[in-house]
Amino acid sequence: MQLVDNNTFLRRLTELFETTKDKGTIWLTHKRLTHDGEDAVMDDGNRSSKLPNNEYLCLVRVTDGKQTRFSTHVHPTVLIKFHAAYGALLRASFTTLRKRDKKREKQRAEQSARRKQRMAEPVVVVGPKRGNGRRKRQKKVKAASKQEAVKERAAKKETRNKVQLLL
Repeated sequence: MQLVDNNTFLRRLTELFETTKDKGTIWLTHKRLTHDGEDAVMDDGNRSSKLPNNEYLCLVRVTDGKQTRFSTHVHPTVLIKFHAAYGALLRASFTTLRKRDKKREKQRAEQSARRKQRMAEPVVVVGPKRGNGRRKRQKKVKAASKQEAVKERAAKKETRNKVQLLL
């Protein structure tokens, strides 16, 4: 990963947005940089000797997942200025994002609502076991067993989610 200064970072990020305008992905990462280049020292528990008023650098990384990778360290004194320029760059570059397809999302939501409603309604198995209407009855029996299996899976999934929430 190549470390560059703030202005070069913004310029290269602009170029990267231009190259991936039609197709491509960019990953942006922000972290607080706590590594000062020295080995870590274990503290004896006496916190009064070190006050936590340290100002840390901000590490900003960019990659396109292939060969372009660069980063910068932003000092706290220039952080506001950097974020203003960085935000303006992001707002200008995000115009190429695809809009959400709300119509398709609405259709999927309606389908899932219909599916849930169908699952809640019991399948009534009526008709003769032999003779006329036998096939209709067999289809209803199969649908009823399938509905029971779906209900069991949904119940298992719900209990699994509750257990995960409790943990």
